[in-house]
Amino acid sequence: MNMKELLLQNWDYTMGQEDWYPPILPALRDVTVEQALWKPEGQAANSIWENVQHLLYYKQRLLARLEGTPLPNEGIGNDETFLIHDPSEEAWNTAREQIQDVHGALRHKFEEMPQAEIIESPQRILSLIMHDAYHTGQIVFLRKLQGSWPAKRSFL
Repeated sequence: MNMKELLLQNWDYTMGQEDWYPPILPALRDVTVEQALWKPEGQAANSIWENVQHLLYYKQRLLARLEGTPLPNEGIGNDETFLIHDPSEEAWNTAREQIQDVHGALRHKFEEMPQAEIIESPQRILSLIMHDAYHTGQIVFLRKLQGSWPAKRSFL
């Protein structure tokens, strides 16, 4: 397996293909808007939705860079990437669709990249893979705190 194939395989693991940690799609499956907005009382934690917004921002930023297009909110600070501007059910559904769409668009871009370009800078892809895994773990933990994550889960 070459570097490109390895990165694409791990890219797939972060969205919908199970490996040794749950990907984002199962982590968000059946999450209501109320669950998405919930935060543990008295804790400094981001909500599920805030984590999704954060992941979405960095995926959109890389896609814009690869396409050579400007990102409307490029200059914002990291804390601002977690903000939710419209806490409606429609906006929550849109955010979940957007995370899947931008992930797929990035995968397509990575597939189109020559192997040499990926080898030159694999870290930009690997960093997002690790970033997705980290925040998906936070989402799963929040769901466990809520009691909305199954006690036993089969994924094989």
